Amino acid sequence: MKRVLVIIVTFNGLKWADKCFTSLRKSDFPVDVFVVDNGSSDGTPEYIGEHFPEVMLHCTGENYGFGKANNIGLEYALSEGYDYVYLLNQDAWVRPDTISCLVEAMETDPSYGILSPLQMTASMTAPDPRFAAKCLDRPVGTYLKGRIYDVSFVMAAHWLISRRCVETVGGFSPAFRHYGEDDNYIHRAMYHGFKVGFAGGVHAVHDRDSRPQSRSSAMRLKCVASVVKVSNPLNCPAVRVFLQPVELLAISVLRRSKDVLSYIPVFVKSLPQLLRLRRESMSKGAFLGGAMGKNQ
Repeated sequence: MKRVLVIIVTFNGLKWADKCFTSLRKSDFPVDVFVVDNGSSDGTPEYIGEHFPEVMLHCTGENYGFGKANNIGLEYALSEGYDYVYLLNQDAWVRPDTISCLVEAMETDPSYGILSPLQMTASMTAPDPRFAAKCLDRPVGTYLKGRIYDVSFVMAAHWLISRRCVETVGGFSPAFRHYGEDDNYIHRAMYHGFKVGFAGGVHAVHDRDSRPQSRSSAMRLKCVASVVKVSNPLNCPAVRVFLQPVELLAISVLRRSKDVLSYIPVFVKSLPQLLRLRRESMSKGAFLGGAMGKNQ
């Protein structure tokens, strides 16, 4: 049987712990679970250790961010010979057949490097709004089980990634701390020839209904989008270096956002580093291979 390592990055995620980890216990596909705790102060790692002793727990003692923390788990998965990794958000959980169906789909068509289930709200009555906006063009029930649907993006709350994809693409880029990491990883996977998709009829939950996006958060994402576009190995870097400050200026004017306007000089100053990391990101196994927990 293929071996799957589930990687969960936690940060003050106590309120979701029971649903998240109990769902993995109920998975009809046996998995190992590796948690990287980013310095939680709400008792999350202690609770996991007491109530889910089967979980491998790595505590960083500080907030490494999403990408760097996941890289610790990815390095562990490679070193221990796992066939697949499953990136799972702390505020998400699987159904009993989620992982088995995704593994079967990827075994059937290994050209896919990343597969997601249909990501649903906690009530299971509707798709996660962002998943629907990014991935769906019709009602969720019309996507057939046993069929993979290609997408250009799917959020990393639920990702099954093949070992070959991890070995080739590597880890998450340090150009991103929180948000944008999944966009960049998908771009790099596609650069290396892997397909990305979701499996019809396969469901899992991403529980973020109660967290509406604020204006400041929306403007922050506009800034992150510029980093994503410059970092994308499928884009022409010279064109993006010219266009992104112009786009940011246009956004700041149209949205009347001082936050975006003040970010422009920060972004321009960061361009040499972003271009260096872009070049590094195109190499095989980028951003992996260091000691677990050290800065990438």
